[in-house]
Amino acid sequence: MQQQFEPSGIPVGCPAHGNIQLFGPEFGSDPEAYYAHLRSKGPSSPVDIAPGVEVELVTSYDASLYIFQNPGSFVRDSRRWADLNAGRVPEDSPALPMMGYRPNALFSDGAAHARLRQAVTDSLATVDEGRLARKTRQSADYLISGFSSDPLGQAELMAAYAQPLPLLVFSDLFGCPPEIGDRVITGISGIFEGTPDADVVLGGALTELIALKRRQPGEDLTTRLMVHSARLTDEEVLHQLVTLLSGGTAPLTAAIGTSSALYLSGDWPTGLPIEDAVVQTLWNYAPIANYAAHYPTHDVELGGRVLRANHPVLISFAAANTDPKLTEHREHRSAKAHLAFGAGPHACPAKDPAFMIAATAVESLVNRLPDVETRVPFKELVWAPSPWSRTLMTVPIRFTPRTVLSAAASRSTAAGTPPGAQSSVSANPPSAVPASRPAYAAPQHKGKLFSRFLAWTRGE
Repeated sequence: MQQQFEPSGIPVGCPAHGNIQLFGPEFGSDPEAYYAHLRSKGPSSPVDIAPGVEVELVTSYDASLYIFQNPGSFVRDSRRWADLNAGRVPEDSPALPMMGYRPNALFSDGAAHARLRQAVTDSLATVDEGRLARKTRQSADYLISGFSSDPLGQAELMAAYAQPLPLLVFSDLFGCPPEIGDRVITGISGIFEGTPDADVVLGGALTELIALKRRQPGEDLTTRLMVHSARLTDEEVLHQLVTLLSGGTAPLTAAIGTSSALYLSGDWPTGLPIEDAVVQTLWNYAPIANYAAHYPTHDVELGGRVLRANHPVLISFAAANTDPKLTEHREHRSAKAHLAFGAGPHACPAKDPAFMIAATAVESLVNRLPDVETRVPFKELVWAPSPWSRTLMTVPIRFTPRTVLSAAASRSTAAGTPPGAQSSVSANPPSAVPASRPAYAAPQHKGKLFSRFLAWTRGE
């Protein structure tokens, strides 16, 4: 069922509930209009997040912060979900993979949450920031090398760069050997693309990885989780890895794509740093748009609305960050006061590494392709129609074609070339292009992506 608008511009509600439908192409094309209408009803309002799935959506910054900071009244364990327990949620609902219970820190509360989260935060704290930055740049160079020599000097940034980059970084961060890393990437990519049995592929690959690390511990995040004093079981380690993968891949893809599109757009003020583009993305285009389901432990009155016990209350990060009551004074707040990473005891434990990866990805793109620019104005780019995330469908770019080599290949080339030819980036003049060639072609990253990346880093 598609969303329609009345002549007044107010979205028509779902006939079953009378609720605004927070899904479909109309919502995706102009979510701000929906949020503005919902704000007129108060700090929260009932919406359908998927067909037949009603939730209370919080659009107020202050109300969102209140919920985040009151874990005694608002818990995250979705086994409390009243409609689900009563059989009123369709079995094939797209909301179930997003909101259904999993034994990880995200869906836990109290002591169970503290134990799992401590294992995650302590393990993340061992990640060397300098090494992570180098791995991000290395991954970026590899992906850029796949399209930088395109004779037309054109590429599609989301598929060729923003989507695979986090997967390469995470495969390295988790200490995956090539074959397992390939399957991890295939599995997590398939989950986001709706590929049948993708979760089985991912689960199998991570199970093998955990077994490998039991035999051969390493200096990686998987091993750190396994040897932590919280004594996680192998199943618990697996679910924390799945959470880090799924919770990091899509938001980072969105952040890299949007930040790049902002920074490369003709409207971006000259002189403002790349970090400002990432900050603006987190404020105005929150990668996770509507999520973080909370379940009131008792009826709670909030801003004139009664939030019913055991009925899901979702936070609209997108609407809260652009709340007019907040934006009037936003310049006086910290740049980190946005809610894109959540707040309270369930705030994202990897927000600093995530910010660094996004900023480094944009920086690498600009450094390797100095004249890169978007082929479509930022305001004309198309957004995905998902209620869960705010991500661009495509970001067409153009640049002067050039070759990007790995550090190993660059050193090998330099050893046999005269001085002055030792750069890892070399500009190449455009060559003749057949008339039948498409405007741009995204490189194929399916299958053995991690193996090919590792081979490239060795100059093979």
